[in-house]
Amino acid sequence: MNLRRIVSIGAFAIVFSGGLAAAPVNVNTADSQRIAESLKGIGMVKAQRISDYCQEHKCTKAEDLLMIKGIGPKTLQIISDDLRFKD
Repeated sequence: MNLRRIVSIGAFAIVFSGGLAAAPVNVNTADSQRIAESLKGIGMVKAQRISDYCQEHKCTKAEDLLMIKGIGPKTLQIISDDLRFKD
């Protein structure tokens, strides 16, 4: 088996096992579905809270999300690399 085939099979396995995170998400413009799909450990309820809060208050940094019920320092640490705030 050649190296290209091994790499392709490995990448396929990672993607379909959920090993790769989705692309970063702009929480100011994304809907709750996109937020839930993009942020590890964020389900639909928290995603809706994030969406609602960021629509009402333009979020500019990860720490802004600490104002949302259910988002604490540990959750913020997990999701912060996948957050975007500018278009």
